[in-house]
This record gives sequence, structure tokens and C-alpha cells, in this order.
Amino acid sequence: MVQNQQIEKRPRGRPQIRCDDDTRGLIVEAADTQFHENGYAAASIATIAQEAGVSTKTLYRLFPTKADLFASVVSERISRFLLALDPPMLAAADLRDGLERMLMAYGMLTLSEDTVTIMRLVIGESDRFPEIATSFYERAILRTNALMEDWLRLQVDRGLIALDDPHLACGMLRGMMTMEPQRAAILRQEPPPKIEAIAARAKMCADLFLKGCAL
Repeated sequence: MVQNQQIEKRPRGRPQIRCDDDTRGLIVEAADTQFHENGYAAASIATIAQEAGVSTKTLYRLFPTKADLFASVVSERISRFLLALDPPMLAAADLRDGLERMLMAYGMLTLSEDTVTIMRLVIGESDRFPEIATSFYERAILRTNALMEDWLRLQVDRGLIALDDPHLACGMLRGMMTMEPQRAAILRQEPPPKIEAIAARAKMCADLFLKGCAL
């Protein structure tokens, strides 16, 4: 009696290769872990490549320098902030709801343990590596500031609030929301606040701000 044997069919051609965007994501994730665990100077490119499952040649093709890697780690964090904030929904929200949403998202970003760790890294190593301070300032601080300032200008244009200088007011609003708890966390005097505390702070900051500029 002849038995039919199943023959494994192999796909023709080369095996599927991961696209560069997916590879970049894996490398950035591995770099984020290395920077958090070891700081900037001690972060190992070889270890990052190994953890990402790529060769160092591939890593350097996509990220020519460690500074490029750090900048991408910061950009990825800000991209998640923008996704959580949902700018189109924010623009359509009423004044109070939009302000609280914006402050909550900003607080969740800047008061997270991850951001506190990155800020310690930047403060501690920027004298030796000024490029990381530049990356953090341009890709994190300026981008979040611009988005929040644009929202305030939109409310001014709508006639809902009165501000002589939206840029200056935006800086004050950000400081009111995060400066004190973030500074305490960076100096390891207090743990980063929990989500409930951030939400309560966002509500209080919105109240104080609107009492000062609402028409």
C-alpha cells in the first residue's frame, strides 16, 4: 500500500525582509532601554544592535551616530504624546475641556518616570555631549511648546480668551502644570505623580488659568 507523503512547500524567492521602518522601530526601542539603564555615554551600540536583532552595520546605516539614535528616541516619545493628544479632537473641543485635555496629556508626558529619567540624563551628560541637550530642546521642548501655543492662539482668534502674549502665557501655563512635581522627581525628592494627581493638577491649573484670562 502506497502512502502519500506530504511535502513541505517552501515559498519561492528570498525570505521576506523586514522593512527599514520596522527595523528603525526595533532599534529605537532597544536604544531607549539602553539609555535609561546606562545613560548616554555608557550605552553600547553593539548591545543595542543585538537587542534589536540587527547587525551593527544595519544600525549604522539607519542611525549613523549615537546622537541620531538619541534624537530618534526623543522624537518617538513626542510622537506618542501627539497621538495621545489627538490635535484634531483638541481643536474641536470646547475651551475648558480642551485645556484640561492638553494639560493632562502634557502632564502625562513630562511627569512620567521615563521622561524624568531622560531629563536626568540630559542634565547630567550635556556638558560632555551638548548634542543631546540640543536634540531634547528642539525635538521635545520646542515641539510640545509650539503645539500648546498654537492651541492658545486658536482660542484667542475665536474670541474665547484674551492674551497679550500667547507665547509667554504658554510658558507660564506649562510651568504651573509641571515644574514643581517634575523638579522634585528629577532630584529624587518625590516620586513622579500618579495619574490621579496629574488629572487633579490639570483641573486646578485650568481653573487658575481661565480665571485669569477668560472673557
